Amino acid sequence: MQYKSVKGFTGFGQLGILIVFIGGGLILTGIAQLMIGMQMVPDDVPAEKLPAVLENLLMQPENIAYARLTQVLGTFLLLCVPAVLFSWVVNGTNSHWLGFSRHFNGIQLLLGFAIIFTANLLAAPFADLSKTIVANFPELDAVAKQIELTYDKQVKVLSHLGSWSEFFMAVVIMAFVPAMFEEIFFRGAVQNLLEKWWKNPWVAIIFTSLLFSLIHMSVYLFLSRAILGFALGLMFYVTKNIWINIFAHFINNAIAMAQLFYLTLQEKEIKVDELDPKLPWWLAVITLIILIGLFIILKRVSLKNRERILAKEAALFARRDIDDPFPKFH
Repeated sequence: MQYKSVKGFTGFGQLGILIVFIGGGLILTGIAQLMIGMQMVPDDVPAEKLPAVLENLLMQPENIAYARLTQVLGTFLLLCVPAVLFSWVVNGTNSHWLGFSRHFNGIQLLLGFAIIFTANLLAAPFADLSKTIVANFPELDAVAKQIELTYDKQVKVLSHLGSWSEFFMAVVIMAFVPAMFEEIFFRGAVQNLLEKWWKNPWVAIIFTSLLFSLIHMSVYLFLSRAILGFALGLMFYVTKNIWINIFAHFINNAIAMAQLFYLTLQEKEIKVDELDPKLPWWLAVITLIILIGLFIILKRVSLKNRERILAKEAALFARRDIDDPFPKFH
């Protein structure tokens, strides 16, 4: 039987709607960033030089407020808004369809943290593997290095961790906001759609994790971020609750912010791709075994809550009204 959403859209139909909203998000993001940038750019700057001048201005410490606003609005308009609008159109306004549910507990949150921490350890050797592979392709390696340099500059500006107040600000801007919006988009919208449409959770998780890594625009960290994306995807599949993902993703980002804060206080050079721990491959194998064990425990702990969530989903679907464009059931 062909899969259809609450509102009767097929898988291809839903994908088309999501792509349209992503396109709209790109346009809105560009407009918002241009409007913010025009507050900094002098009036006499030629139009052809505007992008380069704007990029340079956003890298200046005195413009950190504009840079942070650009970051938040960009993530919100590009990821969160398309995901929410997509869900409203194809399923209705109930947040359940994006994975939000009150059915979770503290043990699940702790296991989510343990899983993302362990996944980070497992992913660490793959960053070095990526560098080794890319080094065999000089042109790609040059592009990768330039991307990493630009990203390092952006992180330094956006984090700007010279004091505790700035650190807490960075935790919100660089840790919580991206975690929430990325999980809503990748797990709540994309993975949710692909799981139901393709009826193969493993393929859906792998595809979403690759897309998750791709959007972070890092050649050297592509494999390691794909592993983190896979761990987050499997976490969502096991729990069916996006709050677990948001918490784990947020903690992962917050730990990175804490590392940056420490390096800033020590007046050491910040290189984002060197923040991850260095593990030998034999230890990564042990880490993989531990990670599998954690997922087995999470599956058992999440069983009752997962059943409640799926039962509510079935009840909502049974009460659907295709003629109502934005149904909301409680």
